[in-house]
Amino acid sequence: MDKKVLLFDLDGTLLRSDKSISKYTLNVLHKCREQGYLIGVATARSEKNSEKFVKELCPNIVISCDGALVKYNDVYIYIAEFTVDETRNMIDTARKICGETCEITIDTVNEHYWNYKIDPKEFDDSWGDTIYTDYGDFNNKALKFCVEILEPNKALELAKMLNECDCVKFSDSAWYKFTQKSATKENAVRNLCAKCKISPANIIAFGDDLVDMGMLRFCGKGIAMGNAVDEVKNIADLVIGSNDDDGIADYLAESFMELL
Repeated sequence: MDKKVLLFDLDGTLLRSDKSISKYTLNVLHKCREQGYLIGVATARSEKNSEKFVKELCPNIVISCDGALVKYNDVYIYIAEFTVDETRNMIDTARKICGETCEITIDTVNEHYWNYKIDPKEFDDSWGDTIYTDYGDFNNKALKFCVEILEPNKALELAKMLNECDCVKFSDSAWYKFTQKSATKENAVRNLCAKCKISPANIIAFGDDLVDMGMLRFCGKGIAMGNAVDEVKNIADLVIGSNDDDGIADYLAESFMELL
């Protein structure tokens, strides 16, 4: 139970706005690893869409799809999927409420699916491989189901219809994510601690958005980025510099003697 963990959200936290990790940050994290810290990622992205950053970081822990999938030392230790029938029902319900042409993404254990109107790599070249689909004959188990909903009343209606799901809006867009009720970053960390003999008190977690709040509360120290939404800052133990100002690296470097 004496394992020490640094756990990072990606977008808006470890990643700068241009979707890169600075060399300074990578160097500081390397020093932390040398001192015995495990490095972890906890992201809303699928594992497929995190590949670029996972290769850079070589993390011991990868929590993806907002907690629906947990990997520790390259072994899956937790999976929270919808059945094929449940996934199909979510697709049909979203189209009924939000329109047949609404944009939908679905993450499975191995792939990321999207009926995009604009290729995502046109606006984010860090985006991993996406399989285009019209969902006409979709026959897979979903870890995470996301819908772009421009009208808040329709989002509320869909959340009410899919009330067995955990539903959260991403603060920087009109996208809403639906996962199993148990699939949250907080529960993912709880499962990680139970199965890998890690004490929550030994985890320092960093985040910026609403889906990070439970994780920050649960871990020994929850740190909000300077660019985080106010709700996250209000519950955090500490607010540091922004993701574009190497807030994480500065915090770890300044606290190095104390932490290590």
